[in-house]
Amino acid sequence: MTGPWTAGGPAAPDAGTRLFCFAHAGGGPAGFRSWQRKLGPDLDVAPILLPGRESRSRERPLRRVADVVGRLCDGLLPMLDRPFALFGHSLGAVLAYETARELGARGWGEPRQLFVSARRAPHLPARLDPLHRLPEEQFLTAVGRMGGTPPEVLSHPGLLRAFAPVLRADFELNETYVPLSGGLLGCPVSAVVGRADPQVGADEMAGWRDTTRGPFELRVLDGDHFYLRQDPRELLALVRDRLGVPARS
Repeated sequence: MTGPWTAGGPAAPDAGTRLFCFAHAGGGPAGFRSWQRKLGPDLDVAPILLPGRESRSRERPLRRVADVVGRLCDGLLPMLDRPFALFGHSLGAVLAYETARELGARGWGEPRQLFVSARRAPHLPARLDPLHRLPEEQFLTAVGRMGGTPPEVLSHPGLLRAFAPVLRADFELNETYVPLSGGLLGCPVSAVVGRADPQVGADEMAGWRDTTRGPFELRVLDGDHFYLRQDPRELLALVRDRLGVPARS
């Protein structure tokens, strides 16, 4: 079973748990496509597909977290046919967090586990200047320096400019975000950050402990803001362990 908010059909239809994955600003499902093979058939990896990219490239990208979360939860309902968990990286962390709260508020259940990666806790103020209002050349240069945009996009000026509205909308999503109304989660939360991340520190990630009544842990792994691209093995081992999935032989 699938829908417009996830990429592709179930890769592991008999899996006991479905893992919804939310990408960073400018990212999409492609960054999670190798996870299914690495995590195995006990987890159904379901990357979230936001408007404006891949098969939804003709749709207008959304610019406010509340707009994303409301529509996303409507679209995910048919996929809540089994226990689920949420993973979000950078911008994806707050989208995953607010989705978890909204699903719980609707009475549709909370995730078995929320994994938040490389994004300060929701209630903490930003320490970097916003980018989404910069003139286009400055905006694209600044985004390129952050390392999250695929090289094939950065090296192709026409492609980069075509993708700029999605990038700018995603940065606006992140930079204008304030926590939505709602209470604490009850599920376990795992916060993960790269040791050399220039955008967020371990102390800012530790603030996620204030988002849940359930267990909390902070894990600091080797790497920078995109540690999960450089070597995802420790992260995926954490996901497997917290969701009770056997390690692959």
